[in-house]
Amino acid sequence: MKNLLYIFLLISTFCFSQNTERISDQKKELSVLFIGNSLTYYNNLPRLVKRVANQKKVKLHTEMVAYPNYAIIDHWNGGKVQRLISSKKFDYVIIQQGPSSRTNGREMLINTGKKFKDLCNENGSKLCYFMVWPSRHFYKSYDKVIENYTEAAKINDAILLPVGKEWKEYFDSSNKFNYYGKDGFHPSLKGSKVAANIIVKTLLNEVK
Repeated sequence: MKNLLYIFLLISTFCFSQNTERISDQKKELSVLFIGNSLTYYNNLPRLVKRVANQKKVKLHTEMVAYPNYAIIDHWNGGKVQRLISSKKFDYVIIQQGPSSRTNGREMLINTGKKFKDLCNENGSKLCYFMVWPSRHFYKSYDKVIENYTEAAKINDAILLPVGKEWKEYFDSSNKFNYYGKDGFHPSLKGSKVAANIIVKTLLNEVK
């Protein structure tokens, strides 16, 4: 009887170990689709995200669909992103558009974001909002950008990547604006690296 109990415990321990390793392996390899505009492709943000993830021993596969001045409704109307999401190969789909401090930008984030959310749910992906920032010229609109992205993510039960929020905290506390590039809108390399770290940190917290 003791021998049988010992064998049972060995088998249980082995099975638990195998399951734990499998879960651990899943966490070490992720696939991410970036959908956005120049704020995403500037400095090749997906490549920077991949680099940060690799430093944390996570193998990250990325793909990007980003065009100048595109909003998420433009991507949706184009049809390409639906085909990519429907391939079921992405763990996370990250969407981003211009600052979106105004009412029409807010509505797009919520309404078109809902279409992305439903499609992600159908195909085993998690939707993420990459919160961006306004230009320095329109710095007064910053709070509305944060508010609209936060609200859209909450309404659509999506993951919020709070890059814009953390940028503003840095600006307001340091009075340094070196996350902006020379045009006062697109990110400097430093700003993109900070964004990459925030994105990786948030995603890895989600898979724990």
